[in-house]
Amino acid sequence: MSSSANAPRLTSLSHGGGCGCKISPAILAGLLRRSAAAAPHAALLVGTETGDDAAVYQLNDSQALIATTDFFMPIVDDPFDFGRIAATNALSDVYAMGGRPILALALLAMPVNVLPPEVIREILRGGETVCAEAGIPIAGGHSIDSVEPIYGLAALGLVHPKSVLRNSGARAGDALILGKPLGVGILSAALKKGALTAGGYRQLIDTTTRLNSAGPDLAALAGVHAMTDVTGFGLLGHLLGMCRGAGLGARVRLGQVPEIEGVRELLREGHVTGASARNWASYGDEVRLAPELTSLDQALLCDPQTSGGLLVACAPETVPAALGIFAREGFGRAAVIGEMTPGAAIATVES
Repeated sequence: MSSSANAPRLTSLSHGGGCGCKISPAILAGLLRRSAAAAPHAALLVGTETGDDAAVYQLNDSQALIATTDFFMPIVDDPFDFGRIAATNALSDVYAMGGRPILALALLAMPVNVLPPEVIREILRGGETVCAEAGIPIAGGHSIDSVEPIYGLAALGLVHPKSVLRNSGARAGDALILGKPLGVGILSAALKKGALTAGGYRQLIDTTTRLNSAGPDLAALAGVHAMTDVTGFGLLGHLLGMCRGAGLGARVRLGQVPEIEGVRELLREGHVTGASARNWASYGDEVRLAPELTSLDQALLCDPQTSGGLLVACAPETVPAALGIFAREGFGRAAVIGEMTPGAAIATVES
């Protein structure tokens, strides 16, 4: 092909898109059970123990290295936007640990005989733009010829060893704050079927390309005890990860959970990702939904979020300061959605 105008839609080249193409939680858990655990190492502060967002390795008394990688197939057809979304999503894991990124490496797999070079260059340019916004270089990477287009980053960051925020540190009574509204998977499903409006697309791009830069300042608050980001396993999946790690339950009030404008209408029209059902099948027995909640509510709570928001567990008295940080960083929809509770690692959802 000689021109990007003749290039196929990016989403038509992949069987899934964004964080919706993650291996389901149940299958992943089975695979990891058969894997050898990381050998004990005094400097490894965070490994695979609780499925946290990144590995953390202590370098000295004041610095720890955060290492993570994330990549996926296209969630949108615009190559520049795809690159931006993938890069924002990858850097989120560094922010979710309370750190600041320092550099990234590009991971690129492309059907080079199908996509013209200018399309692939636009994907790379999108990632470079986001990394420039984060103040870091893309210092190298790796590329292969692939049947499906895939892009992402290996990202490195730094954090003070005492400021590392794990997904397992929540305490009973902690308030739960969600930084971004839900619905990315629903919007992407509508986009793939040609049913997403121009306004809906703008919302999709706005939320998925907003860096979770509030993470380091949230980590500096003494009352913040745990943090993760909500991605492919949906709000319930990542919340349950917090619950299991802390040995606690959680209560969520659906009416307080922020939603992207228009997602309810799209849900009623049937725009649900397959990953949403796979997520529920993987962890639904750990969830108690109020009787009045519907299958649409369930689909939203399990909706895979590409480049989703930070989920924070903090002391109730810390909530105003935490919401202030979110607001300052551009997350005006951040909201308290529930709290951690004593007892078994069960998520209870009320209306």
